[in-house]
Parts: sequence; structure tokens; C-alpha cells
Amino acid sequence: MAQISLTFPDGNSRNYDAGVTPAEVATDISTSLAKKAISATVGGRHWDLQWPIEADAEIAIHTMKDDAQALELIRHDLAHIMARAVQEIWPDVKVTIGPVIENGWYYDFDRAEPFTPEDLGQIEARMKEIINARDDVRTEVWERDRAVKHYEANGEPYKVELIDSIPGDEPLRMYWHGDWQDLCRGPHLQHTGQVPADAFKLMSVAGAYWRGDSSRAMLQRIYGVAFKNRDDLKKYLTFLEEAEKRDHRRLGREMDLFHMQEEAPGQVFWHPNGWTIYTELQDYMRRKQRAGGYREINTPQVVDRKLWEASGHWEKYQEHMFIVEVEEEHAKEKAINALKPMNCPCHVQVFNQGLKSYRDLPLRLAEFGSCSRYEPSGALHGIMRVRGFTQDDAHIFCTEAQIESECARFINFLADIYEDLGFPDFEIKFATRPEKRVGSDESWDHVEGALEGAIKATGRTFTLEPGDGAFYGPKLDFYLTDAIGRTWQCGTFQVDPNLPERLGATYIGEDGAKHRPYMLHRATLGSFERFIGILIEEHAGKLPFWLAPRQVVVASIVSDADGYVDEVVAKLRKAGVRAEADKRNEKINYKVREHSVGKVPVILAIGQREVEERTVSVRRLGEKQTSVQSLDDIVATLSKEATPPDLAD
Repeated sequence: MAQISLTFPDGNSRNYDAGVTPAEVATDISTSLAKKAISATVGGRHWDLQWPIEADAEIAIHTMKDDAQALELIRHDLAHIMARAVQEIWPDVKVTIGPVIENGWYYDFDRAEPFTPEDLGQIEARMKEIINARDDVRTEVWERDRAVKHYEANGEPYKVELIDSIPGDEPLRMYWHGDWQDLCRGPHLQHTGQVPADAFKLMSVAGAYWRGDSSRAMLQRIYGVAFKNRDDLKKYLTFLEEAEKRDHRRLGREMDLFHMQEEAPGQVFWHPNGWTIYTELQDYMRRKQRAGGYREINTPQVVDRKLWEASGHWEKYQEHMFIVEVEEEHAKEKAINALKPMNCPCHVQVFNQGLKSYRDLPLRLAEFGSCSRYEPSGALHGIMRVRGFTQDDAHIFCTEAQIESECARFINFLADIYEDLGFPDFEIKFATRPEKRVGSDESWDHVEGALEGAIKATGRTFTLEPGDGAFYGPKLDFYLTDAIGRTWQCGTFQVDPNLPERLGATYIGEDGAKHRPYMLHRATLGSFERFIGILIEEHAGKLPFWLAPRQVVVASIVSDADGYVDEVVAKLRKAGVRAEADKRNEKINYKVREHSVGKVPVILAIGQREVEERTVSVRRLGEKQTSVQSLDDIVATLSKEATPPDLAD
């Protein structure tokens, strides 16, 4: 029999007969490893312990200590175990596919009756029985005709269709979990008892068209989550509970910030409270940009297709653009325009007006640009993913020699803003040249070196993402981590020599000749809508006082205090605090509860004693204790807290 050589992670090699399985290799190494083994990596592929190895390869045997492989197998096996449980409870249900996804899995079923929450509990209980039975998992490779006949005989039409879609050179692997069988690429664990019975949970049921085609059958998709142990599951469920409490859509309703409706999909109807947050944030950014040397501009929202063709967006981005056709007077054909999906080409038009000298560079042009992009309806998510949004966009026109200093300047600019907004720590990801690109290697070397030098000059570190840059230049992406550990990509810095070339941007150099400027795309917050959603969820609605739309409610305890309530409100407003009166004929506890749900940071309660002593009773959101302060003291305190951080400095 032919011999093969297997090389282990420590560099040592052993010879085996061709066709040896990883299970046999594990046994050869040690009895202990054989008992603990769950899978292998062979030649870079995740490999079932039962699959034969036919050629020389590098091999690593995995145990439950190897998180990535263990979690993949646990979740994949649970998809099969769930499908088995469903068919054991309801034998008429037909099965389709059940892939692993982030944190768990799903499986799609064809069943006449809808699954209920009670059904999920019944399925979970049966799954635990299957796990505790410790049934063997085995696999075979079948010929296509045999597999098709098997599924036709068992009334599983979806499996027959799946077989037709599998490439002819790919083996058809059949897996058994006990007596229950499924078509699957694998790999899988060796018996059902290797799945932790207390570390999974069925979460929900949703509709899903077969193969994502709305003309095909509507199936029922059951989602589950799974981890290596009970503690990890508990942490994840706690995370989901916390995320639900912070959901910006729910808080948007409670705080009366915005709403969405079907007549304007993916676009935001801002209410007074939400628009206050928006304008406060925009005013803050405007001041920071002005202080940072940016000159604010504003460009059209509807632009002729000719510009989009010249910029290259018409060819590469048209499917995401909203097209507008207009019957122009005296024109033979309709004028075709598009709502701008980004601001870059329009900024080049501003740069191109008038002759520019090297003395004008770097020229920093900023715009709170309203953009529109077609996003599929299924991708829309509150104000986090929309079709109409505003970017805190800017483009810096500069020479090649100025790229490093402008990049370092922007990183410091962004860091200062993120700290003001409660995100002192962020991650930088550095995307370098892709395989398909324009420009010389020398130019890429220089520009990538400039970005790396800029990051180091600011004393920060980065994560390298080789090959993920744009075809025209490298980029930096800036990621925030919120209070419950989620990451958000917000800021970006991209080097672009391509668009100035396409749109004819030039400046006069020291030598008197025309030169192409580099165009540096940069955004700090990104989309205002999305960043406000992030802020709402980061703070669970309890926004920093200067950003809170309703900063203070002055509430009367008795009607005799109404006059003093108005006086307090007037004094606070004069001091720059957003204050409102609540003189309704309701009990104070009712008022406090209502305004607390609305996330009002400070409630000043006023009764007869406060009127007589010219004081207020102060209740801060989230604090159980109240305090009594003089009117002058609380006005001074709240006026200071209401000052935006850049003005406080």
C-alpha cells in the first residue's frame, strides 16, 4: 500500500498508509488524544476524524480546547440534532438546509402549521434527550443516483434539488446521527454526547423563502445559539438582553426622537427631540472642523449622469443610485440625473473652480452632505442603515509630500472628537494594496509608508488588512467599541489619486507646471443618522447632558408653585439650558416616572417649601437620592453641564 507523510505542528513527521483517518492518527499518537479528539485540519481544510487522507499533508488534531473548530462543530451538530428532533416529533415535516452562522445556526423546515414558542421548548427538550443518548455519528460517500433515490423514497424533494446543485466533482457525504440521516459537507463530531447539553438555546422562528427566491415555497426557519459551556451561553443571553434595552428603535419611541414609515422607506422623520440631538452634534462638528482648518461648502443633491460617468460611479455604483428623469424644455431626450450617493465628485468641481497653486494646498473642504443610496429593504435597520443620510464628509487636496502630515493631523482630530463623545479608545485597521490596482509600486510604497508613518507619529497601533485597500489607494478605517462590546466602523481616511485624474483636477507647482493633487477622503462620524443611533445605544438613551434633547423638566408638586416653576424655567433657558415646565394636575411620582422613561437627565420638583425658600428638589436620572439646592446654585451647575465639551475647554 502507498505511504504518505503527515507533518505535525511541532515540525515532526510520521509515515502512514494512504487512506489513514485522523482518528487513527490520533490513536497512534496517544490514547488520551484519541479520546479528546473532535476533528483535524489537514492541508489547511477542516477535516472529519472519519475522512481518509490520501496524500502528504500538514495535520493538526483538534480537541474542545480549540475554540474555533469546537464551536463550528458544536453548532453544526446542533443543526442536525434539531432537525432530527423536529422530524421525530413531527414526522411529516420536510427538511432543507441548516448552516452555521455567527453565534449559532439555523435550519429551514417545510411544515404546514407554524411553529410556536411552546414547540421550541418541546424541540429543545427532545434535543437534550438525543445529546444524552450519545448516539454515534458516522459518514459515508454515496453515488448521486443512490442519494437521489434515497431522498425520493423518503419524500425529501429539497434534498433532491440540493444534490442537483452540488458540483459533479464534489463528493456526496451522507451523515447519520444515530438513525437519523442528512446530506452534509461536514465535518461533524463523533457522537451526539460531545455537544454540551446546557450551552444552547432555540431563539426564534422566522419565514424564509426556499433558496431566497420569493417565487418558491415559504419555509420556517428556526434559529439557535450555542457555546462551549453554560457560562458563555449565559453571558451571550445577558448581552442580548442588554442590547434589547439599548435598541435605538425602542428608545427612539420612548424618547420621541424619530419615526420611520413605509411611504419613505429607509428615511428618517426627525421629531423635535431627535432633531435637537442632530443639530447639537452638527454644531459641535462644525466648530471642530472650523478650528481644524476646514472650509465648509455645500453641493447639489441632484447631479447630471455625465458627472457620474466621468467619475466612474455610473458604471460601478449605478445599482445603488436613485435615478431622476426630467423633461427639460427644448431638449430632444429626457435629462437623466441621479441623487448623489456620495460627495466626492462634487467636491472636485469646487476645487476646479479657479486656478490653484501649491500655496493653496492642503485645501480642506468639508460638507454635511445629504446623500441617497439604494439599500435593499431587508438590509434597512432603524436609523443605523438607511437610504437617506448625511455624512460629515471632507476631502483634502494635497501634494504627495503632504499625505503623511495630513493623515497624522486627521488621526489626532478624530481622536479628540471621539474622546469628547465618550469613545476614548478606538482601533485602526490599515488596508493595503489589492491585487488589482492602478499606479506604480513605487507610488504605493510611498503612500502606504506615509500612512504607516502617520499612525506611528500619533503613538497609536494598527491592525493590518493586506489587500483590502481600494484599487486606487490604501485606507484607514476607525472602529469604536461600545459599552456592551460591539464594534462599529465610523471614521475613514482614504488616499485617492484616481478621481482628481478622472475629473481633471490640477494645481500649479513651484516649477510653474501643472500637477495632479492627491485627494484624501475622510469622515469622522460617518453617517450622522448611524452615529446618533450608536450614541443612543452606547448610553442606553441617557445621553451626555449637553446632547440630551430635554435636559431639565421643572415639575410642580402643587398648583400654588406654578408661578415659581415658570420663573425657574425662564432662568435656566437664559443660562443656555433646555428646560420645560410640567404643571399638569398629576402626582409628582407620576411625572417623575414618565419623564424618567423619556430619559430626561434632571427633574426639578417644586412644592410649597421650595417656593418659600427659593430652592429646588433635584432628581437625577438613575439616582435614587434627591437633593435640595438653591436656585442660583442649580442654574450655575446645569449651565456648566450644558456647555458642549469644545466650548468648555
